[in-house]
Order: sequence, then C-alpha cells, then structure tokens
Amino acid sequence: MAAAAAAGGSSTGKSLLQFMKLVGQLKRVPRTGWVYRKVEKPESVSDHMYRMAVMAMLTEDKQLNKDRCVRLALVHDMAECIVGDIAPADNVSKEEKHRQEKDAMKHLTQLLSEDMKKEVYELWEEYEHQSSAEAKFVKELDLCEMILQALEYEELEKKPGRLQDFYNSTAGKFKHPEVVQLVNAIYVERESNIAAQASEPQS
Repeated sequence: MAAAAAAGGSSTGKSLLQFMKLVGQLKRVPRTGWVYRKVEKPESVSDHMYRMAVMAMLTEDKQLNKDRCVRLALVHDMAECIVGDIAPADNVSKEEKHRQEKDAMKHLTQLLSEDMKKEVYELWEEYEHQSSAEAKFVKELDLCEMILQALEYEELEKKPGRLQDFYNSTAGKFKHPEVVQLVNAIYVERESNIAAQASEPQS
C-alpha cells in the first residue's frame, strides 16, 4: 500500500521536493566576494543566511517582530540558488539584479502552496524594498555578518587587515544599538589583531 502510494506520488510532494532541491543549491553557491578575494574554502550563501537567522533570533528588541526577522533572514538571498551571488564587482546594475532575482523568486514560489507562495514572495519583497523596521534590521545583520566573516577569515589566514574593503563598504551603515554593539566588538578584536601583528619582530 505504502509502495503504491509512493509510486503514485503527489503533485504537492513533487513540487515541494523541487523547491527543496533548488534551495539546497544555496549550500553549493559560494559567496562571490570571498571568491574574488581568493579566500580558501569560501562560505556558501546558505552558511551566511544561517548565521544571520541566528543573529535575528537573538535580538532582544521588543519593538521588532523577532519571528519575522528570522523569516526575512532565511528568505532574503533565496533567489541566489538560481541567479548566483551577484556582487558589486560583477558590474550588474541594481535594477538588473533586482529583475533577475524577482524572476527567480517567482519561479521558486510557484512550487509552493498558494499561502506559502504569497508569504515567501512578500518576505523577499519586504527585504528588497526595505519597507519595514524588521527589513532594515535584517539588512544591518546582513552587513554585520559579512564583516564578522571577514574578521574570521583574516584570523584563519593570520593576515589581519587583508579584507579592509569589506569594512570600508559597510562604514556608517550600522544604526541599530544591538548591531552597533556587535560591530564595535568586531572592530576592537580586529584592531587588536592588527596591532599584535605589527608588534611582532620581522623575520
């Protein structure tokens, strides 16, 4: 009986499987910025979104809808499973990047039930248009997670200061007190690493 049911399958299950396989590609899409900077074993888009979701979960800001922040973090780069991680260095206009990602999200969400299709697509649009306090907060988490990752790569490579351009690109963009607190801790640790290396005797 079970075998017969499995053989028959269900269109819903089939669509969900397709969706999950597409989203699974995010585990194999490396973050382009690190690839261009020749970081060894660069993280995937999925890695980045997971830590962002954890950051969102840990917020203590009662003004924000925490559940919505976690959902936004999980959806914001979902289109990259189809279009890849388009970086500023790729010289693709913002409008073209948005168009490609919008088409990808429409394709992806077609595989979901009507309710879920609406929810996932609207979360993506909310983030894209920065149309809520939650979307703005998650955008700051996106940038904060990136410089935290830059710090970790510098520490792994024992080359403090090497990934300065990632810090330059985010300077002045942090406003939320919790994010600012974490960013300050990242900067303190990084400056300490740079100072420690500078004081080492040159061989």
